[in-house]
Amino acid sequence: MGLFSSLFGGGKKKKVSKATVETRGVHMPDLNLPIDEKFTIHFKKNGGKFLYCDSFKEVSEALRNIREENQWENTPFFVMDQRLEEKFSKEQISFTERASESEIFFTTCEHLIAQNGSILVCSLQLKEKKLNELPENVIVFATTSQLVENIGEGLKAIKKKYRQGIPANITTLKHFQATNENADDFLTYGSSSKHLYLLLLEDL
Repeated sequence: MGLFSSLFGGGKKKKVSKATVETRGVHMPDLNLPIDEKFTIHFKKNGGKFLYCDSFKEVSEALRNIREENQWENTPFFVMDQRLEEKFSKEQISFTERASESEIFFTTCEHLIAQNGSILVCSLQLKEKKLNELPENVIVFATTSQLVENIGEGLKAIKKKYRQGIPANITTLKHFQATNENADDFLTYGSSSKHLYLLLLEDL
């Protein structure tokens, strides 16, 4: 599972050094870093795997690499967002609307939370399902404009975006490997560890 070691940057594309990512302690205070670099550090600590992409062509290539690496070429992707299915309709992927028929959940998200490296989702991505009802493997397609500093900012953005009615089932994907950390986080209560890939498209 070593394909995706690239780090992404925003603005001037300043990269985070490998040493910085590997040596920052879990409980050490955040460095004065740009929001994208801060997300990178925490996301990798959580056990997530991602690839930063400059174009949709690179997203397609990364997705093919993920499928080849895991031998998922003939495995259908469980999708609950029809727009996502349409966007990736040329990728020679079969899709299913039944979680029981797939070991891969393919989804978008609302925001990427820099403070703790989590991924904020809601009923528009999950419908009424709980995290432990989803397949163990998750592939998230997101863009750099979805980065926010903390959960509070993410929730405010959701409230502003969906003024006609705030979506339900708001939660975070955070535990990408077995861990007891943040067990008291109300937004991840009842969640289960997921093997997660993040395809991040630059759109700023």
